[in-house]
Amino acid sequence: MSGADHTVLEGAEVDTPARGTRGEHLMQEELGTECRAQRFYAHQMCRVLHPAMIEFIDRMELLFIGTVAADGSCDVSLRAGPPGFIHVFSPDLLGYPEYRGNGVMASLGNIVENPHIGLFMADFADDLIGLHVNGTARIVADDDLRRTQPDLPLERVRDRAAERWVLVQVDEAYIHCRKHIPQMVPLPRDHDWGTDDQRRKGGDYFGVAADRTGHP
Repeated sequence: MSGADHTVLEGAEVDTPARGTRGEHLMQEELGTECRAQRFYAHQMCRVLHPAMIEFIDRMELLFIGTVAADGSCDVSLRAGPPGFIHVFSPDLLGYPEYRGNGVMASLGNIVENPHIGLFMADFADDLIGLHVNGTARIVADDDLRRTQPDLPLERVRDRAAERWVLVQVDEAYIHCRKHIPQMVPLPRDHDWGTDDQRRKGGDYFGVAADRTGHP
């Protein structure tokens, strides 16, 4: 397990159901789903990570992140890395590394204004199961985190070291069933593009930069 000892999970209070938001309850009443929703809250929603959830997180290679700015502007982003790049520090705390990207800082900027965050992970290849984790995020420099977590692996993604981490205090965690999760087959990531064309390589896949600059 990444950054946490399985023994600390024994006896963790994972069965305390969340009650949902006011908006959820309004829509449940309008659409007549109260009974189904209450069963889900009681049977599936956890205040902290269940041991099986932590084992699931340990093998994830994709993480989808939802954040919201103070004015309500939304952003959904993707993070990826080798299995274990998402680290579970305790049943109520997990974190993921931030590497050098396009420099926009959309997710981190939203977290600065509004710490609420939604995470989604899915096994698209074998189990076809997803996991939702909602919580409160804070940004920590890599050096600062390693002072308190000296056993944190020094992982690199495509020769890049983490600059900072997003730590998420878990508020609720729950399953996403397999009914509508598509099955996908992992393929090798290395690809010989045979070209310097940025559109074909993906750097300008949608052609926006070419349209604005007048250059292919």
